[in-house]
Order: sequence, then structure tokens, then C-alpha cells
Amino acid sequence: MLTIDKLTEYGADVRAGLEICMNNEEFYLKMVNLMLKDNQADRLAEAVESGDLNAAFEAAHALKGVTANLGITPIKKPVSEITEFLRSKTEMDYTDLIGEITKQMKRLIALAEE
Repeated sequence: MLTIDKLTEYGADVRAGLEICMNNEEFYLKMVNLMLKDNQADRLAEAVESGDLNAAFEAAHALKGVTANLGITPIKKPVSEITEFLRSKTEMDYTDLIGEITKQMKRLIALAEE
């Protein structure tokens, strides 16, 4: 179960996320859990793997917005970077960025399951 303390230890900017959520901790935690269930990171990885840069951009852009609003900094940083590459349809090896996003999502999911 996610808590404010766990998210803080994870590296989230909880203060910024709470501000967006009107300082309602229950609502904030619910939004973080919904983000985890949304699977945008999986959609992003699948789209990159299949070479569909348009779909990858859409998934990255959505995930960037959610992670920025919720202050989920460890995911927001690599997602912001990949979003800009995808916006310009840069043909490159996205393996490292996808790997970092996946790693950070797994860390957050593990915290939620504790």
C-alpha cells in the first residue's frame, strides 16, 4: 500500500503532487494508484518496440503529464526526455530510456504492493 512516506522515500515530489490534488492525501494516493494501473509505460514500450513513434509519443506525452502533475520525479525525468525525442520523431535506440522508465515503474509498483 502506498503512503506519503513511501512516495517521499521513492523520490517523489509529494508536496507538488499534493498541491495539485488540493492537499487531499487520500485523493493524491488514489491518483498515483490509478497511474500505476493505467499501463501507459507498457504502451510506450510496446509502441517503441514496434517502431510506431506516433503511438509512442502519445503514450509518453500522457505519462509525462500524469507524472509531472503527481510529482513522480523518478519517472517524470526519463519520460520527459523520451517525449521530446519522440515529438521530433528522432530515430534512435530508446532502450536505455525505456529501461529506466520500466525500472522506476517497477520500483513504484513494488512499493504499492508492500
